[in-house]
Amino acid sequence: MNKYSAKLLWILVAIFSLLLTILFFLPASWMGVLIERQTHGRLSLGDVQGSFWNGSAFVGVAAGVSDPVTPLFPGRFVWQISPLILLTQVDLELQNSESLSVPIKVRGNFSELHISPATLLLPTERLEGLGAPLNTIGPSGNLHLSWSNLQFSREGAVVNAQGQLQLSLSEMASRLSPVRPLGSYKMSFDLHGTNADVNLITESGPMMLSGRGALNDGHFQFSGKAWAQDGHETKLANLLNLLGQRRKDGDKDVIALEFK
Repeated sequence: MNKYSAKLLWILVAIFSLLLTILFFLPASWMGVLIERQTHGRLSLGDVQGSFWNGSAFVGVAAGVSDPVTPLFPGRFVWQISPLILLTQVDLELQNSESLSVPIKVRGNFSELHISPATLLLPTERLEGLGAPLNTIGPSGNLHLSWSNLQFSREGAVVNAQGQLQLSLSEMASRLSPVRPLGSYKMSFDLHGTNADVNLITESGPMMLSGRGALNDGHFQFSGKAWAQDGHETKLANLLNLLGQRRKDGDKDVIALEFK
């Protein structure tokens, strides 16, 4: 090896070392940039600490670019990302003792991801941000989103999902109703490809909800009904009227829950 080749080799080694140093000391704020980009600005990270590989932050929303991030979930999310991601292998762990039942493990590659089962605590007060009629109803209670056998795969620009999601709404109430609680409900989602089957049932409570629906290529359709148990019709009348139009179901008056 002549002196010019040796010099070139050392230059390449120096550049490679510099790149590795930059990569391994990436600030955690880069994770915030990725989150905002992937969610089209709907979610952001606040009080970001640590590095891209080992960091923490709270997940929230910001009304504008210059506005502070409002926490969306209790507690801080702590992440650990394996350097194997540089070789397109994903090995990530996410923890939050206040919002997650157990740490989440994400394994796979850039084409397929597997997510370990867990339950996420959702803030009920954020439901009002979804607009009418929830902002009028003012719901309160306990919301938990759990999942199992969850995996995502990408084929070109299409992302396919497989697994089961379950949204539990327990001890729900409304500022418009003196009846507390209104009930406890479960909505399940069976994911298959770009579609999902949806099922809503009532577990307990004077306000009954039921229905079935589907998510097909991003289009949500749902057909269900709401009604009051015997003896609660008068107290729940105003609240039920906000949910939809009245119709006859046999000899009983119910509220149609239709989304098309």
